[in-house]
Amino acid sequence: MTKLDSKIPEGNLKDKWTNYLNSMNLVSPANKKKLDIIVVGTGIAGAPAAASLAQLGYNVKVFCYQDSSRRAHSVAAQGGINAAKNYPNDGDSIYRLFYDMIKGGDYRARESNVYRAAEVSNEVIDQLTAQGVPFAREYGGTLSNRSFGGVQVSRTFYARGQTGQQVLLGSYSALKRMISEGKVKMYARRQMLEIVTVDGHARGIITRNLVTGETERHSAHAVILATGGYGTIYYLSTLAINSNGSAAWSAYKKGAFFANPSFIQIHPTCIPQLNDYQSKLTLMSESLRNDGRIWVPKEKDDKRPGNDIPEDERDYYLERRYPAFGNLVPRDVASRAAKERCDAGYGVGDTGQAVFLDFKHALEKQGKDVIEDKYGNLFEMYETITGESPYERPMRIYPAGHYTMGGLWVDYELQTTIPGLFAIGEANFSDHGANRLGASSLMQGATDGYFIIPNTISNYLSDKIRTGKVATDTKEFDEAEKEAKERLEKLLNVNGTQTASSFHKRLGKILWEYAGMARNEEGLKKALTMVKDLKNEFWKDVKVPGTSAEFNQELEKAVRIASAFELSQLLIKDALSRKESCGAHYREEYVTEDGEAKRNDEEYMYVSAWEYQGEDKEPKLHKEELKFEFVEVKQRSYK
Repeated sequence: MTKLDSKIPEGNLKDKWTNYLNSMNLVSPANKKKLDIIVVGTGIAGAPAAASLAQLGYNVKVFCYQDSSRRAHSVAAQGGINAAKNYPNDGDSIYRLFYDMIKGGDYRARESNVYRAAEVSNEVIDQLTAQGVPFAREYGGTLSNRSFGGVQVSRTFYARGQTGQQVLLGSYSALKRMISEGKVKMYARRQMLEIVTVDGHARGIITRNLVTGETERHSAHAVILATGGYGTIYYLSTLAINSNGSAAWSAYKKGAFFANPSFIQIHPTCIPQLNDYQSKLTLMSESLRNDGRIWVPKEKDDKRPGNDIPEDERDYYLERRYPAFGNLVPRDVASRAAKERCDAGYGVGDTGQAVFLDFKHALEKQGKDVIEDKYGNLFEMYETITGESPYERPMRIYPAGHYTMGGLWVDYELQTTIPGLFAIGEANFSDHGANRLGASSLMQGATDGYFIIPNTISNYLSDKIRTGKVATDTKEFDEAEKEAKERLEKLLNVNGTQTASSFHKRLGKILWEYAGMARNEEGLKKALTMVKDLKNEFWKDVKVPGTSAEFNQELEKAVRIASAFELSQLLIKDALSRKESCGAHYREEYVTEDGEAKRNDEEYMYVSAWEYQGEDKEPKLHKEELKFEFVEVKQRSYK
């Protein structure tokens, strides 16, 4: 039976990573040339990992779902990337960044991993700057910083409202250099279907060429998943519709534990749903909360345009409730507060499912040129979608599904419970606990890719030098490819009447209603039954036209939705098992007198790691106890 071993190094918190680097096993330059590594995903974790490992001398094969690695969903990150440089000299430090992440995650993250991410964050900024990422700069040429939710310092580096795009382009350039030098082999338009294990170790993957439909076998001495999160499980989310958790889910079904699946972040600053025909929602960066003020009318059902409502009739409810942090409270707090105001009848717009984000005062004090320089592209995006200019009217925003703190369980080395299979970035669970602070996603992905996995993977590979080339004409690859093909044919053979997307839409509504911002036992149990029934209907009535041996986007969707049904059931079971409120997991039965999340540290201070037991069998829950030696655990307060 697999047991959890987090492999946390001994020593003081600030010495753990140094001690690890000093004692890990190394692979010599000559031996690196004998080892193959597969990287699945080319976002802000995958591209740096592939480029860095190739630069070290490993033979790297990298796979992406898109037609180009520069189209990875990290391109959509807007507001910035955190680091503890303390350029503004406002009291920041590595420890304070670490503490803000631990507190923001409501004390449900592993201390050692979070501190390491904060420690390495400074190296990432130097790396990206050297690669030419055009971070905003002050008049004297130094890099600028701004604040994000859940903190009281300015530590977020940014490039207007397109930081993710610029950071990804820096990583992409590094990756393309390694491709041009023949050190990385790129496979675009590939969907990963299976992990292949040999003697219990990850030794390759089965992919489907999305253009030709051909299934392919690829071998390596280690496999790294950098495949992002599963936020599209809600159907309407801030994510690209192709972003999904199917790769991680295939790893789970091969023996990799899945951790904290119910910890899903709802982003407070999104353009509200405009109609029933949308396939996604649009993010408005959290950075807007630096200068924009969030409010609703003081009177219920006030449908006047925002500009027609006088100041004394406005309720700046975040500033009222949380004076110490105001509009920059963490995302889970801001999202629940917006939902509460709308549910109470104070919402704005035609649907009443929105609140105002107003730049009136910022424009008066700073001028349009300054605001445009900070947020111009975001304002343009908003006006393109809604037909309204934020320079002239308050934005309307509402929470939407965004980021998944849950993911594959990994140890300190970012290795899953399958030896040789690693997970980095949003694909793992390790750094954010029950809620992610803004601008820490790019930070975590980049630290994992550039500086952590290139080191920790050598500890695993150091004794694999004599393994030799991993063959693909073995029974393990035969069986894995057979399983993948059978699953594709099973979907095609249903030949029902409903599209995969129609099932996805219905699944998303169930999860949003009963396992979204607020949850309770009755609703979760109802959702579990509804998802099971919908899953059964899917396998009886989904319509997937065409064949598997051709370009077939409906088949791609069906593969993703089939995984989403199973992942949804695990998500709900995890939420039911955790009888407390913490971070983004908000159980209505467990709240403080003033409606804030109420943890139960005596019973639930652990990482829930679920082990697959077989089709239609109950998964097994393992618990990684969380020990906090270097922070004081207390009730979160942003007041």
